[in-house]
Amino acid sequence: MTDLIGRPPYGPRDDETLLSELNELTRHHRKYCAPFARIWPDWSGSSRIEDLPYLHVGLFKRGAFTTEFPGVRRGRTLRSSGSGGPVSRIALDEESSTLQSRSAAAILEDLLGSHRRPLFILDRAQGLRERSGLSARLAAAMSLRPLASEIHFLLPNTDSDDEVDWHRIEAALDADSGADVIVYGLTSILWDAWASRSIPEPLRSRLSETRVAFVHSGGWKRLEARRVDSNSLERELLATSGRGSRVLDFYGLVEQVGLVYPLCAEGFRHVPVWADVIVRSALTLDPLESEPGLLQLLNVLARGTPSHSVLTEDLGRLVPGSCPCGRSGKRFDLLGRVPKAEVRGCSNV
Repeated sequence: MTDLIGRPPYGPRDDETLLSELNELTRHHRKYCAPFARIWPDWSGSSRIEDLPYLHVGLFKRGAFTTEFPGVRRGRTLRSSGSGGPVSRIALDEESSTLQSRSAAAILEDLLGSHRRPLFILDRAQGLRERSGLSARLAAAMSLRPLASEIHFLLPNTDSDDEVDWHRIEAALDADSGADVIVYGLTSILWDAWASRSIPEPLRSRLSETRVAFVHSGGWKRLEARRVDSNSLERELLATSGRGSRVLDFYGLVEQVGLVYPLCAEGFRHVPVWADVIVRSALTLDPLESEPGLLQLLNVLARGTPSHSVLTEDLGRLVPGSCPCGRSGKRFDLLGRVPKAEVRGCSNV
């Protein structure tokens, strides 16, 4: 188990320990994952994090990358939602899932606080029972489970994403003495099902006195086509909730479950101490200091599949200096997708 989990997520960075653990994890995957070893046959170790091996995100749609080490205990398969094309399938394992749960909890607690409150999910409960695996959007929702006193799924078991069980919200608020809740949804579903809908009375009055943390991720492409931007989304959501409410936008990959990158109050995404972000030139793949390029995401959490170092099709830029929000360590801007990049379902930004 990694020595970095358990430290404050945005405390002082220990790059020497991070490099050591990433080297060890890469050797682990080369030993027990034959496809990964074939891609990086001559690697034996790296003296810099930017020299570590990586896989392009598209490879997880085209082949099975599993690390079958002794004693591995497999769980469900996590899949990207896709948009008519191939989907990524990530085989979860018990050891990685434990680390990933701890990672997500620590990151989200830093932004939302550690106290438990009702969690409303704009999705269907039936997705948790599918034998084919767990969808990326449900996995993102369930990353909030450590902060939940109770969980309520708000979409009926139909094909519609904009029908909300408002009565379930009202009953849960009546049963709970607190005035603090979390609402999670894929970005486009949160707009369609909540922000642009007419919330019935008397629920609207009750919500106007409730502090709501709206958490959303992915799904921006649909809204961009309809000219809905982040400011519009935030304005409409906060108009339905009480004082102290907030909107939290986070970015992550289905290939790296457990690593979420929320926007801080200053508009930046911070990198926890058990992860790293490298920006590479789209032409040469050389590391860039402060210029826009392809994001490479690394972490020490993935034991059962070599998704610990992934070159994405997302564009970003490292931001030098300290952040006014007070968090230390690396931070970056997320700038969008590579033009004509393959559609990635709910991971779209």
